[in-house]
Amino acid sequence: MSLNVDRENTAFTFKGGMLPMTVMELSSANPEEVEAQLSGKVSQSPAFFQHTPVVLSVEKVDGPNLALERLCAICRSHKLLPVAVRGGGESAKQSAWALGLGWFPPVEARTHTLAPVPDAEPAVAEPVAAETLVAHGGRVYRGTVRSGQQISAPEGDLVVVGAVNAGAEILAAGSIHVYGPLRGRALAGIHGDTDVGVFCHELHAELLSVSGNYKRLEDIDPVLLGKAIQVYLEKDHLHIEAL
Repeated sequence: MSLNVDRENTAFTFKGGMLPMTVMELSSANPEEVEAQLSGKVSQSPAFFQHTPVVLSVEKVDGPNLALERLCAICRSHKLLPVAVRGGGESAKQSAWALGLGWFPPVEARTHTLAPVPDAEPAVAEPVAAETLVAHGGRVYRGTVRSGQQISAPEGDLVVVGAVNAGAEILAAGSIHVYGPLRGRALAGIHGDTDVGVFCHELHAELLSVSGNYKRLEDIDPVLLGKAIQVYLEKDHLHIEAL
């Protein structure tokens, strides 16, 4: 017996995709401590946390007394929406599934060392650099990234030769380089790499993030706005400096 499927009337299709997701990395399993800190964070930027999907990372706190259901309830009470758990043992995995959440295995932070670049004439260096980016899964985007648009490089650096408008989002597994005004959201190191950064010619960003550590526009020193800057992570602290 054969089953004929009318493709034009297919109810859905599965597609691979990479969506930006906030990871809440727990360093304490005490619900009271988590709620106290979360209350303070929400009071600082209430709009940012409104109905934001989050992944709870329990890699540092997994144990038999992990109150996952209570932690999820705390998140929801502050308008965060837990969608999955990352890390933990078999008990954490089973608890996540019982609560209707997804589960991801722990992610090992990937680091890399940049090889020294030999001196070369600019006319020769430019095509070599572009080929290197493509070979390592990076991406070069030429043009304006418009509001509502998302440009990503899931396996390397992202270079934008143009502006990033407000409401746009750019993401990269590696570093992000913007040769123009950056007014939207820029998220580097989306897979956990801490040896990356964000570089732009003119800073007006709505949000800057490196390996999940972020700052919003209101958290950035006004002196840096409109200037060429670099953003990097050092000892879990996000630094923003003029170039």
